[in-house]
Amino acid sequence: MNLIPTYFRLTDTQATQMAALEELYPEWNEKINLISRKDIANLEEHHLLHSLAIAKVLSFTPGTTLLDVGTGGGFPGIPLAILFPECQFTLIDSIGKKIRVAQDIAAHIGLTNVTCIQERAEEEHGQYDFVISRAVMPLPDLVKLVRKNVHHRHRNAMPNGLIVLKGGNLDGEIHAYRNIAEVTEISQFFREEWYREKRVIYLPI
Repeated sequence: MNLIPTYFRLTDTQATQMAALEELYPEWNEKINLISRKDIANLEEHHLLHSLAIAKVLSFTPGTTLLDVGTGGGFPGIPLAILFPECQFTLIDSIGKKIRVAQDIAAHIGLTNVTCIQERAEEEHGQYDFVISRAVMPLPDLVKLVRKNVHHRHRNAMPNGLIVLKGGNLDGEIHAYRNIAEVTEISQFFREEWYREKRVIYLPI
């Protein structure tokens, strides 16, 4: 692990937890195909650091609650939970085996601020400061599903809402929200070529 410490100042505990992910995910990937075999070699750049791009847009206040929709094996929730140990993360996914991986990894590295639940977004009725997600579905569909989950009480520098990681041409997805959505190019934070067309979208709700 050498990219993440380049961009983030980690405590010894956080560095140990991040390093453990680079062993645990390949081990799990041998049993359950979470990530393509080609991509698992780029775990830190394409998954761990990519998840942490959200932290470059907003540094969450202690006590912030976040819902990770369609987390898969724990992205972006688990890397962010390591970075923000005083925030509470709920990770949901409809696929049980993926949630089991996220549960196992969170427990293995000693994360106490993560709850993993097998369920669809429609079934989750809790309220949170922010909903986070990584390219799980088109933005308008996601907004409809999670609007109910965003709390009206604000505690961060930015109003509560939705923060998603997306790539490619987003003109169609954000057109309806063009006056309120904030689109941030990840390449302004991370210099690796892979981030050239990767973005963080923040949408207040």
